Amino acid sequence: MSERPDLPIALVIGGGGMGMSTARRLGQSHRIVLASLSADKNPAREAVLREDGIDATVTQCDITDPKSVAELATFVAGQGTLRTLAHVAALSPSVGDWRTLLTVNLIGATHIERMGLELATQSTAAIFVSSLAAHRSDRPTDEIIDVLNDPLAPDFFDRLESLIPEKQPVQAYRLSKFAINRMCRRRATEWGAKRARIVSMSPGLIASPMGAREFSGQSGDLKLELLRNTPLGREGTMIETADAIEFLASDRASFISGTDLLVDGGTLSAVRGG
Repeated sequence: MSERPDLPIALVIGGGGMGMSTARRLGQSHRIVLASLSADKNPAREAVLREDGIDATVTQCDITDPKSVAELATFVAGQGTLRTLAHVAALSPSVGDWRTLLTVNLIGATHIERMGLELATQSTAAIFVSSLAAHRSDRPTDEIIDVLNDPLAPDFFDRLESLIPEKQPVQAYRLSKFAINRMCRRRATEWGAKRARIVSMSPGLIASPMGAREFSGQSGDLKLELLRNTPLGREGTMIETADAIEFLASDRASFISGTDLLVDGGTLSAVRGG
């Protein structure tokens, strides 16, 4: 009884904790298509959403595979009008190496952005979840930025690795998130030509399963230091990130595009001294 043909489509990319939280929140005003790589978990995810009364379909997609992304685009187009794209899928530094992180977090996100633009119509909003890490790292050199601007180039890794001698997962994570924020700024004109919007949202420390793993990983000490310096004195919740995504997708944010919303409890201002 959860079918809601009167509602527009929200495509949520990523079936982890934040993805499911986002699907639940957007499901109050959308039909949900949730795309996740982990096919074995997808039926249970769909059942949980439908038990909450959400019109939801969960399907498999490998965002790093152009063919898989094209199949997802065809599927979504067959469901109805795309009103919201929420890209949540990403790997944290503790669960991937240099190339894997850049492939999933940046190349995969770029495939989804290109697909989303093809499906976009007037009032479509795309929200790409980034990270506080995009703001904390030093600005890359112009040469590195030039490479990051075109992650779908065949020689992307060769060019990038020639400029960065030490290839660490944490560095790949920061570069990927920096590039996503930049992508949303640079692509706002193309989205605007369809009267559609694209933004990024950068969470700080969030109490999520993936975030918890990072406290015991190679960047654990840094995470603890950030937590100590967070003015609100706690991690954020996945409900709070879902609130931010819902706002950015809504008509209340209808004149917000090509920018980033930092949702970090004040951490960046504290560590930078204002």
